[in-house]
Amino acid sequence: MTQSLLTCRCLPSSATESQTNMEARLKSLQCHFTWDELTNETKPGTVKETLENIGIDEGNYWLPHIYNLQGYLHHRLGSDKEALQFLHQATEDFHRRHGPEEGPWLMVNYGNLAWLLHLTGQQSESERYLSLSEDLMGGIQGELHPEVAAEKAWTLMALVSNHLKTVEELFLAAIEREPERVEWKTSLVLALVRAEKHESSLKEDTWQRLHRARQEDPENLYIAVKLLCHRAKQGEDVADEARNLAQEVLRSPASSYSGLKQMLRLYNNVLSPDEAVKLAEDALIEHPDEHYLKRCAALGYYLKITFNEGDPVPPFMMDRAIWLHQDVIALYPGTRLVKLIHLANIHACRDQRTADQMYWDLFAQFPDQAHQQMLCNHYGRLWNKRRDYPKSLYYHKKAAMMETQGFYRDNSIKYLETCAARYRKWASDIEEFLNHLPGVEP
Repeated sequence: MTQSLLTCRCLPSSATESQTNMEARLKSLQCHFTWDELTNETKPGTVKETLENIGIDEGNYWLPHIYNLQGYLHHRLGSDKEALQFLHQATEDFHRRHGPEEGPWLMVNYGNLAWLLHLTGQQSESERYLSLSEDLMGGIQGELHPEVAAEKAWTLMALVSNHLKTVEELFLAAIEREPERVEWKTSLVLALVRAEKHESSLKEDTWQRLHRARQEDPENLYIAVKLLCHRAKQGEDVADEARNLAQEVLRSPASSYSGLKQMLRLYNNVLSPDEAVKLAEDALIEHPDEHYLKRCAALGYYLKITFNEGDPVPPFMMDRAIWLHQDVIALYPGTRLVKLIHLANIHACRDQRTADQMYWDLFAQFPDQAHQQMLCNHYGRLWNKRRDYPKSLYYHKKAAMMETQGFYRDNSIKYLETCAARYRKWASDIEEFLNHLPGVEP
């Protein structure tokens, strides 16, 4: 943990007492350096890529919080000079937004600065920011200030997917005390939708919140696209609305919160894969150097090629898809496994031997259980697409047997249950397997 970096050197007793007191004060702050969910679970390189996708356009409400988080992550990556620059940028952006006054919105930022300066040996400056943060805390004990609760909620939502329940609780606590904060309510809705993203439909309460968020935050295109996607899931004809909204998305700054990625999936489902590919290429024409848009374009081609049920995919399209994926893998090394899997699946549409070799190489390169589970799940799906059901069952069973909880285990179990109901000759074997699987109700 970050706190372990705090050291007590051989100092005179008065100096030692002063250092011990300062360390205790630092540990009492509410900031990225003291939030255990971050220090224990995040992979800085991967999260840094996520933040770069979000973008830094001036209209983003969370811009100073992004700078704040970038500062913490750069420290974790060993780049303290850049970390300090980001934290000071966050301070400037908070002042640009709120004016020169010192308010609770600076509490986390000043806490981060106090920690970073302490860890880099700048003790007098660290003491100054420590005092500023403590003054803003005003002796608050226990319950987080709404500004702090909202920033922590957004940070966890951006970083660690397995803390969505905590995210919901923090946002609700902040909104209860300041119910007029539209940005907080919008972010809460996005957290709720994300928690239910693998469900066939949203819970009624989440559905209502999504509708209200669209009304209260009409400029938020990400919310607009999410609402349209879920209306399409309910069987509504949203094709014309999707085309109109897509043009707004193309005109907006390139960002993972523009809604383009979700729009590509919507196009693929309710319009056509060809229109999805064209939308992605149109976005790249407007912003050819935007890394995130290359990622979106790669997704568009992947959906077109791997879910193609019609005519054979032209060679030029295969080549374009492969080139884009190779480029994206180089641009996003922290999250490369998913794109490597996609690349293998694209090759499978052209040469099965190449795809199989790629999968075996990935099994060897990524020994972590969570990665192995992801690979087994995807490889099982590929064998299902080839209609080799025994091999598909084999890999889905392997994924289900792994202890890592999450989407890939659940998805493989669901596949096995579907096969048991559909194919009589495998039903008893699958049912016996599931009956002995921990965590699965018979």
